[in-house]
Amino acid sequence: MSPSRTMMPLIQNRQRKIRVRIPSLMEFARQVSMALKLPPGEFTVLLANDRRICQMNRDFRHKDKATDVLSFPVAPEEGGWELGAVPYFGDIIISMETAQRQARQRGHTLERELKILLLHGWLHLLGYDHEIDRGQMRRKERQLQQRLLS
Repeated sequence: MSPSRTMMPLIQNRQRKIRVRIPSLMEFARQVSMALKLPPGEFTVLLANDRRICQMNRDFRHKDKATDVLSFPVAPEEGGWELGAVPYFGDIIISMETAQRQARQRGHTLERELKILLLHGWLHLLGYDHEIDRGQMRRKERQLQQRLLS
């Protein structure tokens, strides 16, 4: 598939404490979009620290604590998923500090944890919501993890 026909993630590293391999995350994002059979489009991933994600979680979800990942989908009526143009799916924010702690607790690499969080955020951008569905998101997430992270 040519670069113009694939998902084009913009990954911005806005923290300096933890090193991260951006090309690996970009490639994983492309693999997820191909596995989900998504049309070519764009989305942004912001790699942040706990302080920044806590602020965003407080501002947008009214929860005054750090979290691992936040997703902000762009609805079709707001310009996302537009036919005839490159759709913009939304934004994913990942806390590198929380991801690093979770990777240690779960006994795997930071890179794997970031991919797990990226996949989770991606599914939220597509409208999945584990807080209100009947397990659909979790099943899809497990299926994709087995396929792409094994």
